[in-house]
Amino acid sequence: MAAIRAALPSLAHTVGIAYLDPAGAPPKGALAWAELAGATDEPLAFTPVPFDHPLYVLYSSGTTGLPKPIVHGHGGILLEHLKMLALHHDLGPSDRFFWFTTTGWMMWNFLVSGPAVGATIVLFDGNPGHPDLGALWRLAEETGTTYFGTSAPFLLACRKAGLVPKDIADLSALRGVGSTGAPLPVEGFTWVYETVGTDLQLQSLSGGTDVCTGFVGGVPLLPVHAGEITCRALGARVEARSADGTPVVGELGELVITAPMPSMPVGFWNDPDGRRYREAYFDVYPGVWRHGDWITINSRGGCVITGRSDATLNRGGVRLGTAEFYSVVEGLDEVVDSVVVHLEDDEGGAGELLLFVVLADGLELDDALRRKICRELRTALSPRHVPDEIHQVRAVPRTLSAKKLEVPVKKILTGTPVDSAAAKGALANPESLTAFATFAQRRATSDQTTPA
Repeated sequence: MAAIRAALPSLAHTVGIAYLDPAGAPPKGALAWAELAGATDEPLAFTPVPFDHPLYVLYSSGTTGLPKPIVHGHGGILLEHLKMLALHHDLGPSDRFFWFTTTGWMMWNFLVSGPAVGATIVLFDGNPGHPDLGALWRLAEETGTTYFGTSAPFLLACRKAGLVPKDIADLSALRGVGSTGAPLPVEGFTWVYETVGTDLQLQSLSGGTDVCTGFVGGVPLLPVHAGEITCRALGARVEARSADGTPVVGELGELVITAPMPSMPVGFWNDPDGRRYREAYFDVYPGVWRHGDWITINSRGGCVITGRSDATLNRGGVRLGTAEFYSVVEGLDEVVDSVVVHLEDDEGGAGELLLFVVLADGLELDDALRRKICRELRTALSPRHVPDEIHQVRAVPRTLSAKKLEVPVKKILTGTPVDSAAAKGALANPESLTAFATFAQRRATSDQTTPA
């Protein structure tokens, strides 16, 4: 902290918050929080600002490379969050609203807008798996949480652990469960309704840091269908587009937004001419926002997100999002986590499909388990999606918001240096990239390789 303070020539004051040691003295040269809070009894003052005045800079998670510094505006975020919280999540003054998130994920910004609709927000600090995966469900009972938000990987981890939340906590106050961060498969929906509660609404939603909200989500007026996101959000003109740019229904397509939304970014930080902003979203379809996800919109308006479009598996003309792939592989008891990448063939061939798996403690990948994984993929998906190679790694690289780094892994495997492929500071486990860099180096000199 002393080094940071020394490097900030405009710094006027430092405030020390006695967080880990409430009885401790503030850092040298810093004001204590109590001293600051009691220094004035002046009423709060508010300065009017323009609608698009910068509110905060959010960094994208880094799933496709270096994070983007996205500037959001006061007016757009306020309108967007009021819409989602009041109309989609049906929150109001009688609610206690929780979303498990770090401050590095846009869901934290979403959560702290809760008081705008009068809701009380519930904050959790710590490891959601300590002392076990029941910690957050017990927190819900303790706080009387009415809306419990989390990530799809957390719900699936609870399911895999055999947890029955309603048996360990009184969740009678709970009327809504939110899931985002990754697609929630059918078995995730089934688990929530069987083990959390039957008289609640499960809302799967998808959007991103780019707009600090959801493009698609739930709404109290429509039914929930297992494996589906209920609808497109109000004010979000979402379409699925085929390769030639034609809107499609009932078919996999690129997720695009064809009209402005309230909370689209004001711009990118340090991008004065808007070039990087335009390249990020508007370089494929002029005037139309291309988000980079695969989506299928069915005839009743339900939506299924199947992963990043730039991480798509495309072999022999069969195109598959990675979400289905992970649902099959990680459904096996032996597999804790996985990441799959498709390395295209420049000459138009099928390319290579490489699968990396993290196994349960004490297990080693052998030929029998390789055959089992291949058999499951062939049966559930298609023969074209049987990997050419399967390798064991210690960890799958993930962002601070727990998203897999499929595109950076692909870049590393094709020769991009690690520091250029991903921002280590945006990762929960940056050391996990080393195995893929080592693997890429070995592949460059030999076809018979295994990751470290």
